[in-house]
Amino acid sequence: MFQRLVEDCVGSCELVTPHLLAAPFYRGSFGTLIIPTGFANKDYSRVLPALRATKSRMERFIRSGGQIIVFGGGGAVPDCYDWLPFTVRYHFHYGPQPLIIRREGQSTILFEGYDLDAFECDGYFTDYEGDAVAVTQDGHPVLIDEAVGSGRVVLTTAHEYPSRAFLATFCSCRRENFF
Repeated sequence: MFQRLVEDCVGSCELVTPHLLAAPFYRGSFGTLIIPTGFANKDYSRVLPALRATKSRMERFIRSGGQIIVFGGGGAVPDCYDWLPFTVRYHFHYGPQPLIIRREGQSTILFEGYDLDAFECDGYFTDYEGDAVAVTQDGHPVLIDEAVGSGRVVLTTAHEYPSRAFLATFCSCRRENFF
């Protein structure tokens, strides 16, 4: 269903399986990568080992102008973001959270049309040294937007689909980069 939403908002997209992603010979060309909710939950997904296997390629992709949006890991794996080019950890805690937008920006469009007084999240981030875009009322980061080289990483624990406006904006890349 998520792939259909993305295609409806931005046109065609390519589903890359974990085995293909981790294959050393795979050289896709993308502007944006979307890592779905639950990528670290081994009961539902085999994406985390593939992401870890591609750490250096992922960093090169981002630094050269690629964009990624990464949703919540969806399980009790605090270091499930260790394949990113900066430090962030994750705490799984599913449920509706009142959100506070700390700084407006392109990534806050992700929440468009949702009730920020009870937004479904599957946890929050810890050990992040930057300035989070959105936090829970307890101050836990749930949306991070980090520039890395010429690229961008958006991390969110949103357990809702991102808004159509966000997908249309974020996924309309200026150029593609080799992965």
